[in-house]
Amino acid sequence: MLNSIIPFTSEVAAEVTEYCSNHTNGIPTSMQDVWQWTTKTFKDADKMSSPLQGAWMIFLAEDRRAKRILEIGSYSGYSALAWYEGTKATKAEIVLLELSPEMIAATRRTLDTYNLNDRVRLVEGPAQESIATLAGAFDIIFVDANKDGYLGYLKAILDQKLLSSNGIIMCDNVFARGMTISTSANPELDNNVRPYWTECGKALRKFNDFVVSDPRVDVTMLPLFDGVTMIKWKLDSVKEDNTINGHH
Repeated sequence: MLNSIIPFTSEVAAEVTEYCSNHTNGIPTSMQDVWQWTTKTFKDADKMSSPLQGAWMIFLAEDRRAKRILEIGSYSGYSALAWYEGTKATKAEIVLLELSPEMIAATRRTLDTYNLNDRVRLVEGPAQESIATLAGAFDIIFVDANKDGYLGYLKAILDQKLLSSNGIIMCDNVFARGMTISTSANPELDNNVRPYWTECGKALRKFNDFVVSDPRVDVTMLPLFDGVTMIKWKLDSVKEDNTINGHH
């Protein structure tokens, strides 16, 4: 296939999502419960990862045998459950950063309800300030917070060497519902949220241009979900800089 995306209609895309979900190992009951509670409780619940993306996160954490995970933007704690589930074998330390008091309360509800506090630590406050207090290397870093902050977060992560030598950074929503590519890319986008995602798209265009030109890292942007960018150290960066740490 020469193109990377099949041009599904929205109706067919929903069928494809269902088909993929039916042929993917499902998420545990705890994640199903949090997903359903979040969709009923918050008007902007579409910011939460889908069940299929949650299953992918579990798969990824298991496959990479992650020992430390950093998540920037915890929302209701749904993805924290995925990281916890995917690191049962490695007993990974999971650090969450969240600013919104509403989402801090929602995340704490998830952590307390499902007994995650033994390995999950929630850090409250502006992510840029919280990142500055972190030390050591993380095997998976998931960036899913305010889109105008992505550039600053990535710069700090790389400058502070918070990514392990074999680690990956995953930046979610880099398409901004299509607005990163073009403001006409998604005619079905609700007009109530279109201005918000249009501004996100402007910020993410700058972020995407920066990442792909940074000589320290390798980058792949994938047309998954709302666009996911995966970032790792270049092999030469690891060889030349002995301050980049690894766990494996």
